[in-house]
Amino acid sequence: MDFDLSEEQTSIRDLAREILEKEADTDRAKAIERSDAWFDRELWSKLAEANLLGAVVPEACGGMGFGIEELCVLLQETGRALAPIPLHATATAALALVRHGAPAQQQAWLPGVATGEVVLTTALGNPGTTSAEGSATHAERSGEGWRLRGTRPFVPAAHLASRILIPASSEAGVGVFLLDPNAPGVSLRERRISTGEPLFDLELDGAPVAGGDRLDGDSKNGAEAARWLHEISIVGLCALQLGVSERALEITAAYVGEREQFGGPIGAFQAVQHRCADAYIDLESIRWTTWRAASRLARGLDVAREAMVAGFWAADGGSRIAGSAQHLHGGLGVDVDYPIHRHFLWSKALELRLGGATPSLARLGREMAAAPPSEQAAANPRAEDA
Repeated sequence: MDFDLSEEQTSIRDLAREILEKEADTDRAKAIERSDAWFDRELWSKLAEANLLGAVVPEACGGMGFGIEELCVLLQETGRALAPIPLHATATAALALVRHGAPAQQQAWLPGVATGEVVLTTALGNPGTTSAEGSATHAERSGEGWRLRGTRPFVPAAHLASRILIPASSEAGVGVFLLDPNAPGVSLRERRISTGEPLFDLELDGAPVAGGDRLDGDSKNGAEAARWLHEISIVGLCALQLGVSERALEITAAYVGEREQFGGPIGAFQAVQHRCADAYIDLESIRWTTWRAASRLARGLDVAREAMVAGFWAADGGSRIAGSAQHLHGGLGVDVDYPIHRHFLWSKALELRLGGATPSLARLGREMAAAPPSEQAAANPRAEDA
């Protein structure tokens, strides 16, 4: 398959990189990461002015009408810049509204996403390990609406969000609900991770949701919406990790080419070259598995296994790249004022959001073991990938 960027995707990448390199400098980003909000509002506004926040918003709602592949381009650039903005949470929720939301839901929230006035998020736990079926939360009928009960950990940007998209099970099946984080019965408990980003444990005790705030209404497509939201979240996290890892390896390659020891650059040493080569192989594995999953998702194809494979490489390969980048910098690698330290923290945080490599392998193994024998034996790429 050809994963070269299209002309439109290249333009999005170049514009995003220009803004992010200018606005998301290291000193400013470090200060924002130490703040309570962990949110670069000025950068967010700049991206909105360039209509990049509206990249996945339909033109009828003020956006550009692109999809998951263009979102991955943006997320990769966000990862490269280590930009403290809720782009992954907002854009994946927005795409779920585009695909599964009613016209009234889209008109209520998507124009604000494009202008930067609305932040959205998702309550999926750790997508790499949490079930997509919403078993941790339950929805029960209450008049014309619903009441939600249960818990969800690790919700990003909940303190900024106008709505939280949350899967929940009910007697009518699984659904994805648009929850107001300020509604009665909603409790948020903040915890800070190593990057400084606040994640929230969400507890629901009869939190009300209006009847019109369920994606796909009362249809039987709620489980499909939950699975799709789950898979797009994993692929988006992989794209973030791709950007983090790509820039970390670029910084490291430049460093080992300049740092001299024993009469020459340390990049001339075979052991250093081998470490960089292994990191490059990991990087390309993340790149190709992420883009294969994104490409299939964009075409409406089954992506369950591809998302797990991409999640494995982003967690496992990303961790190795982060470790190699830090080790090859020697003592400088643990200097908190040097950029590579923040790349390491971001990479490890994304590894944990993806659930780690071993759970991804375990899920893939269970899925394959439960598949029909014909699928278990299939070793060649599927026909639709040709």
